[in-house]
Parts: sequence; structure tokens; C-alpha cells
Amino acid sequence: MWFKNLQIYRLSTPFTATPDQLAEKLAAQAFQPGTSIEMQRMGWVSPRNDESLVHAVAGQMMIALRVEKKLLPASVINQFAKARAQEIEEQQGYKPGRKEMREIKDAVTNELLPRAFAIARDTRVWIDPVRNMIVVDAAASAKSDEVMQLLNESIENLGARPLQTALSPVSAMTSWLASDEAPAGFTVDQDTELRSSTQSKATVRYTRHALEAEDLRRHIEAGKQCTRLAMTWAERVSFTLTETLTLKRIAPLDVLTEKEDGSGDEAERFDTDFALMTGELGRLIDQLIETLGGTDAR
Repeated sequence: MWFKNLQIYRLSTPFTATPDQLAEKLAAQAFQPGTSIEMQRMGWVSPRNDESLVHAVAGQMMIALRVEKKLLPASVINQFAKARAQEIEEQQGYKPGRKEMREIKDAVTNELLPRAFAIARDTRVWIDPVRNMIVVDAAASAKSDEVMQLLNESIENLGARPLQTALSPVSAMTSWLASDEAPAGFTVDQDTELRSSTQSKATVRYTRHALEAEDLRRHIEAGKQCTRLAMTWAERVSFTLTETLTLKRIAPLDVLTEKEDGSGDEAERFDTDFALMTGELGRLIDQLIETLGGTDAR
């Protein structure tokens, strides 16, 4: 149940809500299935598929956002609208104008929605009151934006902002590659991306490829900067650091997976995994922030 991606937010004020108090706040925005004519519906669901909207272990909390969307491609709407417009043209002798075409598309959409398939996806969220931090398991910023928007509606004066550090990830990663020296506690792996800041946006990518220091220096001297770098922390967790300070492709290494105890029921294993994940990733985030010069107070 390890998070695969980390979009990290810091809170401007201490997070003091207990799990029960948080669950009460989320209840007002709990997920309800959408009607046949709704394109999208979102709300909070249980991260453990039980009755609780908040799962807590050792002071750490997990919540989950469900987004349900109807699958109704624009190409299908356009196809039906075109056929409808052709019928109208045959009846009235002239093509529908732009305004009428918009109305036709709206009418077609409303007719097709009840027959469209609905798909749901859940996005998990880790709340760390000790570090005053919220972490969203999302690779794309659009998904984390959905989470934070509803979380701000559910909790007044949340004051969450994306994590910023004194040293930007781009500057730090470029420096590590230029010096051929990883920061203390980390190693550099074999995936990276360097991109030019000029209008051409020329990009070089290494995938499972040895990073030759001289080649990297030539690219950097030519004006390219590192925007993505695969790394390993303390020989315990591998990840990819991006220019936006998002951690992607999180994977616990053998030293951690070998410690996992397969005994106990599903609920006990979930709690054990959650405690292990939050403990390890919390320390990883702490050291990464320190490596990047601490948090930016602006």
C-alpha cells in the first residue's frame, strides 16, 4: 500500500484535529454516487473500505478522495451532433449556426449521459500532524489540486501550500550531476532528464543508462538543466525527483520489504505497512528538505 508518488504540502498553522474531528469535517463532503445526468462527482471515502473516513496509526492519518467521471468522448458527442444538425438542415433548408450547434451539442450530451459508463478513481492522502505536512499520492498536479480544493472546502483555514525549499530542485540536481557527487545519504541512479532553458527546449533523457560525468557536463555547459533525476535514499527507498519537488516512482527496497511481516489479518498488515511507509518516507522527506537548504519561508 506504499504511495507511488508524493505531492507535498506544508501547513502554515499546526494541524490539531483528532481523527474523529477530522472525520466529522469530511463527512459533509462524503462521496455520493452521481445522478444519471452528472458528468462528474467527487467526495471523501474510506481509505480502508470500512465505515471510517479517517484511518489513523501512531498519530499519522490517511484519507481518500473518490472522483467518479462519465466516459463520454467528445468524438461521440460530435458524431451525434453532426447527425442531428444534418437532420435539421434537411428540415429547414440551411445549416445550423454556431449558437444552434452549441445548443445541439448540449442537448446531445444530456441525452447520452444516462447511457455513459462511469469510472471511479481514488486518490489517497497522508496527513502528518507531527511534521505539519499533507502528502497526496498523485503523479499529476491536476489530481492533487482536486484533493486540496475539496480539503480546503472541508477544513476551514487549512493554510496548505506546496512545499518549497531554499534551493530549487533544478539547481540542486544540476549541481549534483555537474560535480558527479550525490548529496549525503543519497545515491544517483540511471535515469535522468536534462532540458534547455532556451526556446528550443532541447531535451536529453537517460533511461536505465550509465550516467557518464563528462557527457553530462557537456550538456550542462551547453545550457541544459536537470529536471528529473532517479535517486535512492539510504539504500532503503528509490524515487525520482522532479523539478517541481514531486517525488515519483516511489519503491521500498529489499531492506524494507524483507522486514514486512506477512502474519496477522489484513487490517493488521495494512496498519503495519502504513506505519512503515510513513516512518520511512517521513525521514526521507526530512533529509531531502535539509539537503535542499531547508524550507523556503516566503
